[in-house]
Amino acid sequence: MGLKIKDFKTDAHNDWCPGCGDFGIVNAIQMSLADMQIPRHKSAIFSGIGCSGKTSHFINVYGVHTLHGRVLPFAQGAKIANPEMNIIAVGGDGDGLGIGAGHFVAAGRRNVDMTYIIFDNGVYGLTKGQASPTLKLGEQTKSLSNPNPNYNVNPIALAIASGFTFVARSYSYDVRQLKDLITAAVKHPGLSFIDVLQPCPTYNDLYTRDWFAGTDQIDEKTSKPMPRIYDLAESGYDPVVHYSDTDEVNEKLSQALSKSLEWSTKIPTGIFYKNELVTPYTKRITDKIPNYRENPAAKQKISKNGKTTTDISKILDSMLVS
Repeated sequence: MGLKIKDFKTDAHNDWCPGCGDFGIVNAIQMSLADMQIPRHKSAIFSGIGCSGKTSHFINVYGVHTLHGRVLPFAQGAKIANPEMNIIAVGGDGDGLGIGAGHFVAAGRRNVDMTYIIFDNGVYGLTKGQASPTLKLGEQTKSLSNPNPNYNVNPIALAIASGFTFVARSYSYDVRQLKDLITAAVKHPGLSFIDVLQPCPTYNDLYTRDWFAGTDQIDEKTSKPMPRIYDLAESGYDPVVHYSDTDEVNEKLSQALSKSLEWSTKIPTGIFYKNELVTPYTKRITDKIPNYRENPAAKQKISKNGKTTTDISKILDSMLVS
């Protein structure tokens, strides 16, 4: 029998706040893994620090709860060491775009075949709601004593500028769309990124479920709310780079950057940019080490009978001070 969603759930107690968008993201990951029928021993979830860091505890595959801002180096290392693994890294907007911003940019240059999902709620939810890098200049949530004095990071634009070859956005309450985007991201041959907008009902009273639903902007003709979230796919938008021509690539990069700036009354979701023509990092390694795929680091024996197979005694002897 095939794997079901329940097979990817764990018995770990979940203490996220009621209404937190994290629930939808975890459900979408579980649904996607079940849809793809990826064996559990072939998948691993890497998480950073923050409310989202607990994700690796709630999905029944290999899980690694890493350090603050350092989820990408851990996850990339695992993929390079064992290219047969399906790697998904997750973290909050503060984790990935604050202390982890340097790793975010560097990851784009490598194009390691893995997926990175950011839980984007505009605040540091685990530490009482300080402004995260995605909260805009001058905005003041109920957890802040003063307006935010810093300009915001645009996650979509930063990913595109850094070299990510699959860049998308979703909304945590649209679980089915998010599930489909995660599936597309995992199947993409390169580094994929999904920025997931989500309410934080405890600390962020600006970007609430009602705000995303557009309850503050009523259509004069229908007297109904006009939702801010819309799907790029339904507008005829084409994010795919179809051929390796500079003009084609630049056109798709430009339109993606332009769409990333839309906010306020209309917020696009879906795939902004997709380029399968860029060589993944593991292929670059194979070009230099032809047997890399057959003998990656994860398959190499490093010990025998409880003892390391690498003799470093000469190196240690050379360090002795006579």
